[in-house]
Amino acid sequence: QHIQRGDIYEMNYCQEFYAESSELNTLEVFRALNRVSKAPFSCYFKLGNCHLISASPERFIKKDGTHVISQPIKGTRRRSTDKEEDARLKAELFENQKERSENVMIVDLVRNDLSRIAKKDSVKVDELFGVYTFDQVHHMISTISCELREDKGLKDVFEAAFPMGSMTGAPKIRAMELIEKFEQTKRGLYSGAVGYISPEGDFDFNVVIRSMQYNALNKYLSFMVGGAITIGSDAELEYEECLVKAKALFEVLEGKYAESVS
Repeated sequence: QHIQRGDIYEMNYCQEFYAESSELNTLEVFRALNRVSKAPFSCYFKLGNCHLISASPERFIKKDGTHVISQPIKGTRRRSTDKEEDARLKAELFENQKERSENVMIVDLVRNDLSRIAKKDSVKVDELFGVYTFDQVHHMISTISCELREDKGLKDVFEAAFPMGSMTGAPKIRAMELIEKFEQTKRGLYSGAVGYISPEGDFDFNVVIRSMQYNALNKYLSFMVGGAITIGSDAELEYEECLVKAKALFEVLEGKYAESVS
């Protein structure tokens, strides 16, 4: 109804999978996940009783000197063990108008976010609708860049761009309000960012997706997956996409890759 009324054009709706009273060796789980899903922005993070096991394929934001890039993911297809079918699925993702529409909405959102901290006329789209292949999925990724203004730093960049637009929807603030209203679980660190800051002030942060959160004190394990809801969405297909994204997480927890753990 909110999309039909024009309140929003797209919302990234997420759902939680969880287990209570779970005993988990988080480092071993991370090693297994990292072998089966070799994601470029994987990380293992522990703070007190809270553990993050991440196989994220998505970059939130990177700064190198004055150059800033953001690489939102919007658009997913499963992999196939059959080479011909796998190539067909990849081509289908590239040509799909719904996926392109979702992707370009977020590209426009990220361009707007970066314009707040960018030098005049420096925001540009370096790549639109790039299709990249990972162990479990094909993803459509676009790259947006800008040159950072001299008076802007890390705090300003995060104030302008966080959270990643691919995890909210558009318009961003209204989508976040509806996420708060309709999602059944607080996201916590999910859809946030983990990264590093160099002594020179450069940084690189991921988007916390394809990630498990584990609380060792109350033995609560959870992960969330989601997808973009637009006027053209099919509920069954959106749910199937969520299961594709969660496939590696389920399989690692079920012990299918236990032999990979050293």
